[in-house]
Amino acid sequence: MNEIVEKIECAGHIVLILHEGFDADTIASASAMYGFLLQKHKKVSWFCKSGVLDKRFAFLGWFENIKNSYPLSCDLVICFHCATKKRLGVEVECEIINIDNCKKNSRFADINFIKNDAVSTTEILYDFFIQESVKINKKMATALYFGLLESSESFLSKNVDGTTFALAHKLIELGADYKSCSSGFVQKNSLASLRLKAIMLKNLSLECDAQIAFFCLNKTEFASSGAELESCTAAMKEALGLAYVKVAILLAESENLTIDGLVFAKDSIDISNIASKIGGFSDCQKVTFSLSSPSIFQAKDILTNLIKKEL
Repeated sequence: MNEIVEKIECAGHIVLILHEGFDADTIASASAMYGFLLQKHKKVSWFCKSGVLDKRFAFLGWFENIKNSYPLSCDLVICFHCATKKRLGVEVECEIINIDNCKKNSRFADINFIKNDAVSTTEILYDFFIQESVKINKKMATALYFGLLESSESFLSKNVDGTTFALAHKLIELGADYKSCSSGFVQKNSLASLRLKAIMLKNLSLECDAQIAFFCLNKTEFASSGAELESCTAAMKEALGLAYVKVAILLAESENLTIDGLVFAKDSIDISNIASKIGGFSDCQKVTFSLSSPSIFQAKDILTNLIKKEL
């Protein structure tokens, strides 16, 4: 941790990066770090290659400062919950600090602060702030709580224990707006996402003795909903709650003639090998990918054969 503090102290301009396909823990961690850097009176930029951001994240502090243009110059980049350098979405020439709780992180940065036993990356940041006697304000506490809430699947995942609830309690005492974290994101859905969920449930099929749940969408179905690919996650996680399902897979035809996909798996299944074989990105128990397969049915066969080896 001392090395991280030293790098931050020496940097003149720091960029926080939201990687490609980032999740709630990533943006929550970046929000909390942004608040810390402001306290240190640092020049800080917040970058995300994607020009489209889920407005449900807008309750997080400094959300409005996220830009899709990478600064011309900077001294230090900090990324969160990012498994590989490629996922940053931009060529980084300066030093990088990589903070993550995922055991499959490739440790690509100059400084890799990885704690596999943490429930979320925001938990790692909280411990860092406490050790450095950082004043955690309400915006930072809200971000830290939100990352914990999302990564723990609303405190229902198997790695949650008493310390997780103790941390949540401390963050609420520090002023975390837990109501916004829940009602503003977890319980808030767009009309497009509801339309997409209805289509997905209609197309749901179970394969390999009901261990794999497939959601296949042609480009007409996907386009008609008006939703983004990440809007599919709720239905996929619900499918993992079915009795025998261990893996949930989405295959969606895109306008550029590729098959875009998501894979979610239960903790007992290692899907990182699948990501490497199909050129996708692995993020703990989630894989995002794009295949040039000529048909969605061939893509389904490819994924089925790969998953079978991990079941």
